[in-house]
Amino acid sequence: MTESVAAEPGAGPSRAAQPWPPAAVGSETARPARFGVLFAVVVTGVCVVNLDMFIVNLAIPSIGRSFGGTGLASLSWVLNAYAIVFAALLVPAGRAADMIGRRAAFLVGMLVFGVASAACALAPDVWVLVAARVVQAAGGALLMPASLGLLLAAARPEKRVATIRAWTSVGGAAAALGPVVGGALVEASWHWVFLVNVPIVAVAVAAGLRVLPRRDRAAARAGGAEAETEALPDVLGAATFTLAIGALALALVKADDWGWTAAGTLGAFALAAVLAVVFGWRTARHPAPVIEPHLLRRPTFAVATAANVVFGIAFGAMLLLATLWCQDVWHWSALRTGLGLAPGPLLVPFWSIAAGPLARRIGPGPVAAAGCAVYAAGLVFWRLNLALVPDYPAHLLPGMLLTGTGVGLTLPSLVSAAVSAVPPQRFATGSGIVTMARQVGIVLGVSILVSVLGQPAGAAVLPAFQRATVVLAAVAASAGLVALLLVPARRRDRERAGGNA
Repeated sequence: MTESVAAEPGAGPSRAAQPWPPAAVGSETARPARFGVLFAVVVTGVCVVNLDMFIVNLAIPSIGRSFGGTGLASLSWVLNAYAIVFAALLVPAGRAADMIGRRAAFLVGMLVFGVASAACALAPDVWVLVAARVVQAAGGALLMPASLGLLLAAARPEKRVATIRAWTSVGGAAAALGPVVGGALVEASWHWVFLVNVPIVAVAVAAGLRVLPRRDRAAARAGGAEAETEALPDVLGAATFTLAIGALALALVKADDWGWTAAGTLGAFALAAVLAVVFGWRTARHPAPVIEPHLLRRPTFAVATAANVVFGIAFGAMLLLATLWCQDVWHWSALRTGLGLAPGPLLVPFWSIAAGPLARRIGPGPVAAAGCAVYAAGLVFWRLNLALVPDYPAHLLPGMLLTGTGVGLTLPSLVSAAVSAVPPQRFATGSGIVTMARQVGIVLGVSILVSVLGQPAGAAVLPAFQRATVVLAAVAASAGLVALLLVPARRRDRERAGGNA
C-alpha cells in the first residue's frame, strides 16, 4: 500500500527521489532497537484519548442523573464540545508538531490532557464539565498527530504502513477496553472515568522524558530552509472552523426542541454556512491553513478524508445509541452495559490486522467499502430485532459483532490510505486532517442521533430507535460508496501526476 509521493508545491526537492530518513534526520529518529520502547510510550497517549472517548459515552446517563436529570440535548455537549475542539485543533497541532518538535508537542499535550481530566472529575455542574472537556480536547489534539509523527519518523520506510495500522489498532484496542473499563468505573462513580487518566498520564510523561528522541524537529528541516520560514498555523481559521461545526451541531441538537423552521434553528444553520464560507476563504489564502488545499488535490487523500467524515457519522452515533438503549430502555447497569457492548470493539484490532494483506492485494477502497457494508448490516440487524424485552444473544450481540467487524475493516484502511498519500514532511499534518475528518463526522453523528431520537417515551421509544438505526445504516452505506472511489494500486502512477497539478 505504500506509494511514493510527489513533492508538494514549494517544498523543495521531491522526497520520492530521496532516501528516508535523510542523513540530516538520522539523529532525530529513534534507533530501530528502541522502536518498541518508543512505540509503547507513544501509544499510551493514543490509548488514553481513545479510551476516554468510549468510556465517557457510557457515563452519559450517570452524568445526567448526577446533575439533576439533565436532558440528552445538553449532555450531548459533553461529547460534542470535546469532539469539535479536538477536530478543529488537530491540524494546527499537527503543523505545530512538525515545526517545533513532536516530542515537545506530545509531552505538553499529555500534561494538558491529564490536568483537564482531573478538572472534569471535579466539575460541579454539566457546563463546567463541558468547559473542562474543551481543555481536555486541546491536549488530546496536540498529542495525537505528534504521536503518529514520532512513530513514522522512527519507522523504516517499508514498515510505515504497518506502523499506521498498528497505531490505529492500538486505538481500536483501547476502544475495545472502553466499555468494560468504563462500565466498572461508572459503577463506582462517573468521576472515575476522568480520574483514571491522571496516573496513566503521569507514568507516560515520565517515561517519555527518558525515551522520546530529543532532536525531533520536523522531517521538513532536512529539505532545507523551508522549516525555518514556515508560517504559523492559522489559529483564526481553526476558531472559525470550531464555531461553524458548533453552530451546525447546535442546530441539529436543538431542532427537535425549537422546531426545524424556528428562527433559532434557521439562524444556527445560516451561521454555520457563513462561517464555512469564511473558513474556505481563509483556507485558500492563508500561508498555513488548517487544511492545505494541495493535499486535497491528491485523489487518494481527498477521497479517504471524505469517507472518514461520512463513516464517522455512523461510527460516532452507534455507541451512544447502544448505550442509551441498554441503560435507558433495558435498564441495565453501566457495568452490564459495558460488558454487553465490548464484543464489537474487541474485534476491531483483529480485523484491522487481517485487512492489511487484503488491502495491499486489492486496494484499501474495496476493503473499506466491505467494512461499511458489514457495519450497515449490523445496524439493519438492530432495526429488525431490537425489542423492549431484553434478549442479549438474539437482539444485541449480533449487531455488535457486525459493527465491530465493520470498524476494523474500514477505519485502518481509510487512515493508512490517506496518510500514505502525503509527503513524509507532512505526516503529522496529514494524520491530523484525517482524524479531524472523523471527529467532524462523530460530532454530526451524535447531533443527528439526538435530533432523530428526540425525547421518546412509552410506546414511541422503539420506533424512535428503529428510525435512528435506519438513518445510520444509510449513512454507513454511503461511506462505502465514497470509499470505492479510492484509486486502485495500478492507477497510482497517474494519481501522482495529478497530485502535482
